[in-house]
Amino acid sequence: MWRLKAKDPVESHMRNAARRNTTRRDSILVVMLVLAAAGLIAYLLTGRSGEARPDAAGAPPGQEQPASQQGGPSGEPGRDTANPLAIGKPDAPVKMVMYSDFRCPFCGKFSRDTEPVLVDRYVQTGVLRIEWRDYPIFGVQSIDAARAGRAAAEQGRFWEFTRAVYQESPPTGHPDLTRDKLRDFAAKAGVPDLARFEADLGSNRFDSAIQQDLTEGGTIGVYSTPTFLINGRPLLGAQPLETFTAAIDEAAR
Repeated sequence: MWRLKAKDPVESHMRNAARRNTTRRDSILVVMLVLAAAGLIAYLLTGRSGEARPDAAGAPPGQEQPASQQGGPSGEPGRDTANPLAIGKPDAPVKMVMYSDFRCPFCGKFSRDTEPVLVDRYVQTGVLRIEWRDYPIFGVQSIDAARAGRAAAEQGRFWEFTRAVYQESPPTGHPDLTRDKLRDFAAKAGVPDLARFEADLGSNRFDSAIQQDLTEGGTIGVYSTPTFLINGRPLLGAQPLETFTAAIDEAAR
């Protein structure tokens, strides 16, 4: 017959201390990774010097560019002539701001399932205005995709580009959006000058505008995509259509 040897209290204390140290190191590592990710986005969008780069027309952040510098509309009803990243009348009684990432599968679900209904039911009738905000939080490819969206907007094909990308977005996980694939989506979206699109995609001319959207979202507490503000009221995630229609109907009263 054998018995378990009683644990040495000194040995037990040392093991507990080691376990606490490991947990502390893991917590510190998580914090460092979060800070590193935030720093990477800031680095990619502002460069080594930390100075904001000029936007597409060289205008300071926060100043809207004239329509002639932003790229004209495609003639689609409800298309805003002054801001190609918005659709709907500027004086519509309801404004929905959406923070999105082209690699976000839930943003894709909203684009495919909900947005077309909202455009038909509310944008085309003058009730709703939808404004896009870039919120690239899933790595370098997300930032490239944000640049690509603005490059398409320069040629009046932003919404066609978003639909092309999201049409092939997987229901889960993040799509592999290389620059070659982004060019293919631009072609599908009918961007007329693909050479110009590629040049804009490879430049940093849109970075300060993207950084401005990130800063704005961070200031108001956006932490995931998609996030919506309907007349300032937050709505998180790709909610069912009925949730959006109820919120818009209430805001329109």
